[in-house]
Amino acid sequence: MILPLPPGDFRAYLFDCDGTIADSMPLHYTAWCAALDEWGCEFPEELFYAWGGRPIADIVAALNERHGLAMPVDVVVRRQEELYQRSLPELTAVPGVLAHIEDAHGRIPFAVVSGSTREGVTASLGTLGLLDRFQELVCAGDYTRPKPDPEAFLLAARLLGVPPADCLVFEDTDLGIQAATAAGMAAVRVPAPWERAAAV
Repeated sequence: MILPLPPGDFRAYLFDCDGTIADSMPLHYTAWCAALDEWGCEFPEELFYAWGGRPIADIVAALNERHGLAMPVDVVVRRQEELYQRSLPELTAVPGVLAHIEDAHGRIPFAVVSGSTREGVTASLGTLGLLDRFQELVCAGDYTRPKPDPEAFLLAARLLGVPPADCLVFEDTDLGIQAATAAGMAAVRVPAPWERAAAV
């Protein structure tokens, strides 16, 4: 099922990565559980999806606060990424988004705007054979204020040389949609894995 787009003559597409281009959220959740289990930390699946779009370092810090733990953020982030990358052979693209990438590639520029690290984003896109489709990657560390702040989307628009009002954002999280709206951009919501399964 190809995702329906809002009306408009868009001059650039900005994509979140995890859960939007890459059907990676279930794999990320498994990696999170394994990494956090080493520290005796629980991460309910409902909370994982509710926190979608947050930078992974922020998630570790929030879990520390929530559970009264002192997990070293950098260590847990690296461990989660390591475990996620082991699962990359299982990674697939989100079909309804992939169709738009294939259809518009070469006609308008694309950027990725992600809360994940550049290493994680390039690994996912490389596995899917899509890395060369994107002119710009805006990842954790490239901006100071994460979604729902519009900073990352505005940076991507500036890098592509396209006014924000002419950009269309593809996002799977509430935080991402809020950030796109705050940036003055139209957005299309990518359904969660269980919503896509129910629509089949």
